[in-house]
Amino acid sequence: MIRRNWKGKTSTVLAILMGTSLLMGGQAYAANEKSSITHKQHKQHKKHTQVKKKLHQQDQQEEAQLDNQSSDQENYNDNAWKSDSGVSTALDKQSNSLVATPTGKKASVGSNVADQVISNGLKYKGTPYKFGSSKNTTGTFDCSSFTQRVFKEAGITLPRDSRQQSRVGQQVSKNQLQKGDLIFFRSHGSSSPRITHVAIYAGNNTLLHTYGSPGVTTSKFFGTSWEKRFEIARRVTS
Repeated sequence: MIRRNWKGKTSTVLAILMGTSLLMGGQAYAANEKSSITHKQHKQHKKHTQVKKKLHQQDQQEEAQLDNQSSDQENYNDNAWKSDSGVSTALDKQSNSLVATPTGKKASVGSNVADQVISNGLKYKGTPYKFGSSKNTTGTFDCSSFTQRVFKEAGITLPRDSRQQSRVGQQVSKNQLQKGDLIFFRSHGSSSPRITHVAIYAGNNTLLHTYGSPGVTTSKFFGTSWEKRFEIARRVTS
């Protein structure tokens, strides 16, 4: 009679089964881990997309508000500033352009004036925007009455209209901006150099200006729709 060695065969079968089970368990763990990573990546991507969408919506709202303001500004009488009593300008006979003149107390030059201008502007933060605001009020501002006011408080008189302001002082490039520089903008999407908005560069990639619903506010400049609208910058603090 032949005796079969079932014990050895059974051990081999059990070993094979255990190995298969471990392999399948490892594959399942790896698949689960991969699924978990994919899920996290998906959540991160979704969050990034939502943030990007929110920023885009804010940008669009800002553009719409400025477009409304720009439309008003396009209808502004270029000579209105001339009839605004008390506006002090001088004609540079050589360049035939407007130059800023000091009012009363002589202002310091350079960064001290720029710091004073920015400080003056920030104290009005939140003041409502109103197109055509009088230079005699601080209860509301439009973009150019705001710049005119805060520079006047620092001892520098500017014309009333943003287009006239864009002819004052020394022209500087976008890459040479310093605190206190005036930045002028065209309408959104327009290739025309016609200026419809003015802001003050407050340093640190920040604009200090007024428009639409926020009124006097600060905005980022580089990398935003504001940069796309950039037309010219002028320095009147030195």
